Amino acid sequence: MTDEIPIQWLFATLAVMLACSGFFSMSETCMMALNRYRLRHLVREGSRGARLASNLLQRTDELLAFILAGNTVINAATTVLVAEIARRLLGEGDYTLAIATGAASFAILIFAEILPKIFGARFSEPIALAASYLLTPLLRVTKPLMYLINLLVKGILLVLRIQPVGGEAQPLSMGELRTLVLEGGKFIPKKHQSIFLNLFELEDMTVDDTMTPRTHIESIDIEDDIDEINTHVSTSHHTRLVVYEGSLDKVVGILHVRKYLNTTRKGELTKDELRGILREPYFVPEGTKLLDQLQNFQDRLRHVALVVDEYGEILGLCTLQDILEEIVGEFTSQSPMAGRLYSRETDGSVIADGACPLRVLNRKAGFEFPLDGPKTVNGLVLEALEDIPEPGTHVEIAGYRMEVIQVLDRMVKVVRISGRQDKTGEAEAA
Repeated sequence: MTDEIPIQWLFATLAVMLACSGFFSMSETCMMALNRYRLRHLVREGSRGARLASNLLQRTDELLAFILAGNTVINAATTVLVAEIARRLLGEGDYTLAIATGAASFAILIFAEILPKIFGARFSEPIALAASYLLTPLLRVTKPLMYLINLLVKGILLVLRIQPVGGEAQPLSMGELRTLVLEGGKFIPKKHQSIFLNLFELEDMTVDDTMTPRTHIESIDIEDDIDEINTHVSTSHHTRLVVYEGSLDKVVGILHVRKYLNTTRKGELTKDELRGILREPYFVPEGTKLLDQLQNFQDRLRHVALVVDEYGEILGLCTLQDILEEIVGEFTSQSPMAGRLYSRETDGSVIADGACPLRVLNRKAGFEFPLDGPKTVNGLVLEALEDIPEPGTHVEIAGYRMEVIQVLDRMVKVVRISGRQDKTGEAEAA
């Protein structure tokens, strides 16, 4: 009966069947390779193709079953058709079936598998959105038949205790989000990328990492003469000052410089009037997460917090500006106090204050000190030496040569840090 069909029609039918098989193979690849987050964005933008593709991917098991069923049926028919064409051209010899099988396998492999899947992986988004217009009605038409197949597949999966895969995107971890930001550099301005990366780092930071050490807190003793207090306030580099009585362990309040200056315009200020304009101090425990503290500042409408240890002793001062600088970078209105934390010498070494935070040295001076232990240069040196060093003591930490220059009150006050390249140069010289 097939002998009555022109062989040209058989070749045309073969081309159509290979194209259909290629369509199913390409649809399978592009649908699975589609970026789920990009797809969600396109759905929110109102793309109808994206909405159809998203609906299909919500039932991944049904979609794959339909594509594979269609591909299997077409490939089987293709093999029969190639066998008929081979019989027409080569007759019914002993090798006709082998030649037909080889030709069918070659045609299906090249034109229905490899090439379509390469195109599907390379242009997954446009092909998937276009294919969804055809796959959606085909799934509806074949739904009764596919229901039986899917029912059998779900039964097997149930026996094997395997949960069917949905089309929802897996949540990203912080590390994966960080990688996305780094790889998206060409789409994100450099400053914005820096802010994103700083936010990720903020997740593991505490107030201990960014606070001003106790010895560097700019403060006022309320027992001082009022003229000395006036001089201190007028020369201050901060808008808010810590006010204590006798010692920093007895803080009486926070003074807003603007409120102080407005009050002194009406006449000389007395100590009692000074106490009256002070705001109650705000204390936070050490180890408080920076993101939590940022929220606390917002909820309490505060800008300054005193960091205390488990015994209530003041360790340092954390401000809203400190946290914001960790996110967006240094502000232009810097206190001269910050510049005294470290300085770079002409020989490339760095002279650092003992109270200088290691995070500051890593970020601004390019060092790579570990941050999972001590927070300051003083703590790092004392931990390494396990003793109070004498001036002139040398120690190597994280590959950097450190020289203790000054020690005061059982604390390392000044340290010279030489870069790793200096050590390499000395080794070569030796």
